Amino acid sequence: MTKPTRRAASDRSIRKLFSLSEKVAVVTGASGQLGGEYVRTLLEADALVAAFDIDPANPKGRLEEVRTKRLLTVRVDIKDAQSIEKGLKRVVSKLGHPSVLINNAAIDVPPGTGGRGTGPFESFPESSWRRIMDVNLKGTFLCCRIIGGHMARHGGGSIINISSIYGMLSPDQRIYAYRGSEKPFFKPAAYGVSKAGVANLTRYLATYWAGNRVRVNTLTLGGVFNRQDETFVKNYSQKVPLGRLAGQDEYNGAVLFLASDASSYMTGSNLVIDGGFSSW
Repeated sequence: MTKPTRRAASDRSIRKLFSLSEKVAVVTGASGQLGGEYVRTLLEADALVAAFDIDPANPKGRLEEVRTKRLLTVRVDIKDAQSIEKGLKRVVSKLGHPSVLINNAAIDVPPGTGGRGTGPFESFPESSWRRIMDVNLKGTFLCCRIIGGHMARHGGGSIINISSIYGMLSPDQRIYAYRGSEKPFFKPAAYGVSKAGVANLTRYLATYWAGNRVRVNTLTLGGVFNRQDETFVKNYSQKVPLGRLAGQDEYNGAVLFLASDASSYMTGSNLVIDGGFSSW
């Protein structure tokens, strides 16, 4: 058994424990609602951040408000290995070797989404299945393989794979049944299946790269308030012990914990933050 290393008293300071000073972090889906939150959190912890997104100009993440040379915005399609490799080369040349990767990019199908892919399972189109799987699962796999592989060769780091409670639990379709008077909506199976796959990929890589000092964990999120209609908010909130959806900034602390040395003995785990949704 390996003897634990005793840290010096100065190393145990909370500020140092959560600091990401001079560490290079890559966030995928960085221009989305939560991606922008993660980017700002990492920057506040003194990291150098590469914001990967297929649409860097997406206003949801409010990255245009960030004014710092420590932020590098890169147009990347995570479904394309060559695009990720080009993005990684730019990160290394501009910021240095990454030691944090947050696989946040994903396609969700929330209420109010029009078009195909929101109807009954029996008629769910293969094209919608492939689209969700390509981004949510294949994209995470490729980023882990390319960027995580680079981390394994250059000193290690932390990979945070973002999942959902619907990767653990089946969605309660009764939450969405009220929309039947307009156009029937069903939370699709593909989203949950893709997120369940992400969680198992985490466990695989946590053991595979343990000897390379790469920690890999899943952060599983509950629903986030995003100006949804009142009926949905009420129906969803009734299933949450805390009685509400999450605020968009309420996952930032968990991201900082997993990215920093505060979680140095944590790998292969699934950190669930859902207001108690999965407790009932």
